[in-house]
This record gives sequence, structure tokens and C-alpha cells, in this order.
Amino acid sequence: MPRRSTVQPVRLMGDERLRLFSGSANPELAQLVARYLGLAPGPLVRKSFADGELYVQIQESIRGCDVYLVQPTCSPVNDSLMELLILIDACRRASARQITAVLPYYGYARADRKTAGRESITAKLVANLITAAGVDRVLAMDLHSAQIQAYFDIPLDHVYGSPVLLQYIKEKQLGDMVIVSPDVGGVSRARAFAKKLDDAPLAIVDKRRQAPNEVEIMNVIGDVKGKTAILVDDMIDTAGTISEAAKVLLRQGAKEVYACATHAVFSSRAIDRLSDGTFTEVLVTNTIPVPPDRRFAQLRVLSVADLIGEAIWRIHEDSSVSSMFR
Repeated sequence: MPRRSTVQPVRLMGDERLRLFSGSANPELAQLVARYLGLAPGPLVRKSFADGELYVQIQESIRGCDVYLVQPTCSPVNDSLMELLILIDACRRASARQITAVLPYYGYARADRKTAGRESITAKLVANLITAAGVDRVLAMDLHSAQIQAYFDIPLDHVYGSPVLLQYIKEKQLGDMVIVSPDVGGVSRARAFAKKLDDAPLAIVDKRRQAPNEVEIMNVIGDVKGKTAILVDDMIDTAGTISEAAKVLLRQGAKEVYACATHAVFSSRAIDRLSDGTFTEVLVTNTIPVPPDRRFAQLRVLSVADLIGEAIWRIHEDSSVSSMFR
């Protein structure tokens, strides 16, 4: 089956089996995905009771339909997650033929294993909750760790935001680049990124974490002197790790530093750290909405709507999703 263009929208005229609904976490992204598919997001009512309980009602018949629910579980994480579960339950009780949870951002993913006694593995817990709610399939983007795919006992399609980031960097024609992983755990991600940039050289920032959200940078493994350093990660949360890594790279002689991440979590002091002049540009995608008061001069928000829309179309047509990234 030929690959669809990411420029022209896919028109599903006459195919009324496919329905797309958006939760409240990122309706702008859902609207762009729907536009790519030639659809309009389905109507629904979402209300909150005085005590904070959520109420959701689908406003059209979806009996026998393939339903796609677009809802990143981003801040407020608990509300976004609970709304997703309620949406899934509402669709199941409305006799949808198949329900796919589209998770541009998967919250609670960082606790994906036990590192000390008496801890919860929340990445697995959330997978259990989503499955128990009645979803048939999950479409997720840039999971914090690949092993989370195994936490689901239902089909999961894992797609990546890197193509839009790579395209932007290629168009910049930055010249002598080095791709940098901000920690040892992200080496495979950075290596894959470097391979797509004509096998650009790779460097690693070695760090030691003294406490949660506090990082002590040790040294740089690799040559960065006189080069444009591109730090690659899956998310930017407090920006502590990536900002300290950038400062070390500049001290080691890097000409300039770019930050690339799929998910712009941007909590705590992230904006101050990212906008202090250390970075030439900070590249993120719109998996998580970035409100106007969280934007700054160096920030560039790139859209992954076409990628998600293409993946939805391929799932609906029983076509290959992984071939999008070959």
C-alpha cells in the first residue's frame, strides 16, 4: 500500500466507521489530526462536578464504529488519565466496534521498574487501568522506555516524533554537528537520531543524580569542541538535566547547543533554565500543549499531527505502521 503524503490530508470520504474524539488535554492537536484525516472531531460533553468528579457523554451514535480517542495524559495528569478512562468506558458502553487510545504523551512512565523496595511501577499500573477500562488498542508516541510496550496485553503501536525534529534540523543546515545524549540511558535514542543525520558523531554526558530533579554533571564522553551540539531526549520536565548538560558542552568547547525533545512537560523552573541564553534553540513537538505564558524566544514547537494521523489511517486500513519510519 503506498505511503500517504504528510502534506495533503487523507480523505476518508464515505467511511463512516472511523470516528475520532478528543479529550480536554490537547484539543488543538486532535483538531489537526482530524484535519489530516479529513474528519471533524466527534461531539461530546465534558463537565466537572463541584467535588472534581468528571462527566463525559458521547453526543452521537458510535455503534459498530472504530473509535480513536486522542488524549495525552499530561498536566493535570490525574484528571487527564481519569478522563481517558471515562471516555473509554463511555465508548465501550455505546457499542463501539473497536476503541483505540491515542496517547501522544504517556504519563506515569518514568516509574517503569523498581529501583528500591516498596515502590510502585506506575507505568504498568496505568497500562492495567487503560486495558481494564475496555480499550482494544493503544497508539503511543515516544514512550519513556521501550519496555512499557510489554506492559500492555493488547496491541500497541509505538510511533516516534523524531522525523519532524530531524526534518527541521536538516533544513537548518547546521554543518559540523555532534549528537549528544544527556545521560547514559538515552544513548540508544541519540544513536538512532545520529544515524538519520548521515551518521553524525555521538557524544554522551555522564551524570550522577544526587536527589530527584537534582543533577551533578561529571564529564563529556566524545569530542564536541568547535561543533554544534544537539542534545536529544524524549522529554524536558524541569530541564535540570538538559540545561546542566548544555553548560558542560559549552565549557568543553561546543560552538552552540540545540535541545531536541518530543514532549514539552516544562514543569517547575524549566522555562527559566531553557531561556537563560544557554541554548540557541529548544525544539519540541505539540504532543503536550505549550500555553503562551510558557513560551520563550528560543522555543520552536513542531507539529506531529500528520504523523499521528498517518498512523491512525494505517491502523484503520490494516496497513504497516512501522514502515513509516524506515
